Amino acid sequence: MREIVLDTETTGFDPNTGDRIVEIGAVELSGHMPTGRTYHEYINPERSMPQEAFEVHGLGDEFLADKPKFAEVGQSFLDFVGDAKLVIHNAAFDMKFLNAELSWMGLPTLPYDQAIDTLEIARRKFPGSPVSLDALCRRFGVNNDARTLHGALLDSEILADVYLELIGGRQPDFALAGNAEVAATDKGDIWTPKPRPVALPSRLSEAEKARHQTHMGELGDACLWKAGA
Repeated sequence: MREIVLDTETTGFDPNTGDRIVEIGAVELSGHMPTGRTYHEYINPERSMPQEAFEVHGLGDEFLADKPKFAEVGQSFLDFVGDAKLVIHNAAFDMKFLNAELSWMGLPTLPYDQAIDTLEIARRKFPGSPVSLDALCRRFGVNNDARTLHGALLDSEILADVYLELIGGRQPDFALAGNAEVAATDKGDIWTPKPRPVALPSRLSEAEKARHQTHMGELGDACLWKAGA
């Protein structure tokens, strides 16, 4: 299963009032594991940068002046994404901007059900707790020391780590759907679970085993645990 962990930076909050995307960063996952492929573009928004937005991501007019416009990168972005699921923290925000930019170009927009919203996952999993990206990094022990300002590619890389923790920790997809490729190691071998060479020792002490047997005797012959003995 191919997924794209994605983030954008913008000039503000609403494309309908003239705000634009200024950065897209994306990280590819296969079978819930990073492949090493990324997508990253700084984008000239064709407008000035509000001070409030500059203080969030540090991308100013001078820096963005020679960067490509969205019309120059929109198709390459769609080509990279393909039909992969989009893993986004607060998906409604990024999808709103991406689809506005794509529609202005006359390109196909992205269906909302293509997105997996990690913000919603975190809210369901940790009701009442902070679920910002920084808060989830603290919860899961994900290193975000480099995140002094928001940056689309860095945030995507961090979100990829957080997403893997949200869905159950860093482990490969065991190809239950029959896709052997996603369970392959970086050597090209198919990962399969191996039996332990030595069984784990029992956690019960001899005294605990004796107490258990005594208790079973006290329950009598009708004891459910004795039925299969």
